[in-house]
Amino acid sequence: MTALAGTPTPVPEGDRSRRASLAVLCAGTLMTILDGNIVTVAMPAIQNDLGFSGPGLAWVVNAYLIAFGGLLLLAGRLGDLVGRKRMFTAGLAVFTVASVLCGVATGQGMLVAARALQGVGGAMTSAVVLGMLVTLFPEPREQARAIAVFSAVGAAGGALGTFLGGALTQLVGWHWIFLINLPIGAVALWAAVRVLAPEQGSGLGRGADYPGAALVTGALMLTVYVIVGAGDRDGTATALLALLAVALFTGFVLRQARAARPLLRLRLFGSRLLSGANAVQILMIATMYGFQFIGALYLQRVLGYGELATGTAFLPAPVVIGVLMLGLSARTVGRFGPYRVLLTGLALIAVGMALLGRAPAEGSYAVDFLPAMLLMSVGFAAAMPALTGLAMSGVRAEDGGLASGLFNTTQVVGGSLGLAVLTTLAARRTADALTTGTELLPATAEGYRLAFRTAAVIATAALILAAAVLRDRESRRDGGG
Repeated sequence: MTALAGTPTPVPEGDRSRRASLAVLCAGTLMTILDGNIVTVAMPAIQNDLGFSGPGLAWVVNAYLIAFGGLLLLAGRLGDLVGRKRMFTAGLAVFTVASVLCGVATGQGMLVAARALQGVGGAMTSAVVLGMLVTLFPEPREQARAIAVFSAVGAAGGALGTFLGGALTQLVGWHWIFLINLPIGAVALWAAVRVLAPEQGSGLGRGADYPGAALVTGALMLTVYVIVGAGDRDGTATALLALLAVALFTGFVLRQARAARPLLRLRLFGSRLLSGANAVQILMIATMYGFQFIGALYLQRVLGYGELATGTAFLPAPVVIGVLMLGLSARTVGRFGPYRVLLTGLALIAVGMALLGRAPAEGSYAVDFLPAMLLMSVGFAAAMPALTGLAMSGVRAEDGGLASGLFNTTQVVGGSLGLAVLTTLAARRTADALTTGTELLPATAEGYRLAFRTAAVIATAALILAAAVLRDRESRRDGGG
């Protein structure tokens, strides 16, 4: 793993300043990741309170995902141009204000609009974090440790969001899943202004390709929209929208190839590690997001767990992920190399999903769910920091924000794709089973088993792709992998 090439932005003096900066970056990231998961468990309560229809309720999630996923790439590039600290702090402010608007929402339209604004703030904050992190810690071993901490916060935040969503909704009401962000956001914003080192971007004049920005933002938003709404439209409409998204992407690529000051330097995709790592991440995140969502449904609809019990059942995952990432991940990557660690982690994820594919209708949490979840947690704790380091290695300093935005974009695309595919497969298998006379509970479990098995296939595909394209020079020289 290497630091960003090129001229670095100013680095705060002293280890204490750098650790404080890392804490601020992790706090901002944690807030956005928590929010992305905390809503899931609260959805029934939101529906009952505001009177959402089934399709309408999906937009509480979709509005956030479309804005977040669509703007990450643009926000990352603008961070390189105007300064990543400015982009990060502005994003925290927007996200915090939007959270308050969500918490005081009294109607469907207000909540959906505020969720979209949250997505804007989340994109601004998340897009530049990795670029700032690898600049703060240019030395490979320090960078590996910092990435391990950052990855631990992000991974644990997802599972903690499920727990907090259930606890807050059941104890004080769904409004507080958003209002809790006000004190957290205010403290994080104050700390970011005080702690993060100021930096100069390269200037808007060097990359303000507004037609290109419109094309790529429209393409990404439409892509996420197509994925998250595929189950609610007929195949023809989905295909036409997908073709339109492809046309917008094609127009963007042609624009970047000819523009005097392109928004996105196409040479960035010439990096085998960056392109390959993003492709692997789409598959890996599709698997893990699918597990969180389908796993929660299995606990609630098959095993009969309530909201708080479901959130509590997921708590071992962030504990395992946090302990392993903080205590072992950086040293393991340093000793064996990111390539070997990544492959081992992906293999464990695939095995865990395959075990869940056997979960019966009369299953037990301790026997059928917990062991598989722990196995996947160990795998993710190994894979995510290694994959992040591979993706960011060799990226030039002036492209750090863009590369960071791209890496976060593929997370959103992977998560959306995983949810769309796995939930659709589960619903269809359950419906087919019901038509043959199978009772509701066994039919529901059968649908979830198909989703878990499909996720295991996706994780295996990620393993094969990583083995083929991400083998680094160190691994080849040592004959490993």
